[in-house]
Amino acid sequence: MSELRVVPAWRHGQERLYVRLPDGRNIAWYDREAARVNLLGQEHREEVLEALAPFLTGTVAVGPPPVPTPADLARLALHPDDDLAPNRSGEALLVALDRDPGPAHRLRADPRQRALTAERTAGEALDLLEGAGWRVLHSVPLPGGDRIHHLLIGPGGLFALHSLYARRQKVTVADPLVTLGRRTAQPLLRRLRAEAARAAHVLTAEVRPVLVLVAPAEVAVTAPPREVRVLRDTEIAGFTRTGGLLKPADVEALYAMARDRTVWAAAL
Repeated sequence: MSELRVVPAWRHGQERLYVRLPDGRNIAWYDREAARVNLLGQEHREEVLEALAPFLTGTVAVGPPPVPTPADLARLALHPDDDLAPNRSGEALLVALDRDPGPAHRLRADPRQRALTAERTAGEALDLLEGAGWRVLHSVPLPGGDRIHHLLIGPGGLFALHSLYARRQKVTVADPLVTLGRRTAQPLLRRLRAEAARAAHVLTAEVRPVLVLVAPAEVAVTAPPREVRVLRDTEIAGFTRTGGLLKPADVEALYAMARDRTVWAAAL
């Protein structure tokens, strides 16, 4: 059974190691926090323990998992190719840079690298919210080649976040335009509202758009944006102070739906 794969994933802010068959089905997972290997069946017990051996530390319990919730069942049934949960911050950019790294010597820095820095910075701050009952997905694909940089689901509702690299630059917001330094203004807020509306259509829930400015020197809002929240990356932790909209079971149900790549085909 050497074909077994060990795949890391995060749940409630804690890392789990899933053991999968070649066809993508989960047959076990190792919960480090609980020091337990959960087996979905006994027939592959020895092979699972062999695959997990390099990762096990200390005394570990082995046995069937606790009774799963509906969200757990949905996650376990999801094929890994359709599961967006393992996506890294900037996943789409990482894939694009790997396929086409560009010339070795450039007169100017590759703008994709700056965009990747922005997504990683915001993504790291968002991942820290998982310990407070929030769930986050990165690089959620939309039909037509668009994507939502980060989708945040938690007690305070659902948010579609767009990360913008603004290091040491003044950002001027005049709805729907966003001006970065001396560059030409772009109708970025119109795009963010459209992406949030597409996500709301898929998830049948209100999704609010958020613009995250990464390391700006100054932010000037000359025309307050309609519906769009504008934050610095250092303000992301403030989401933990919002709540009262979604119960934990609702958060998990929406997260289980949103992590399925196939549902986003309806985001027209």
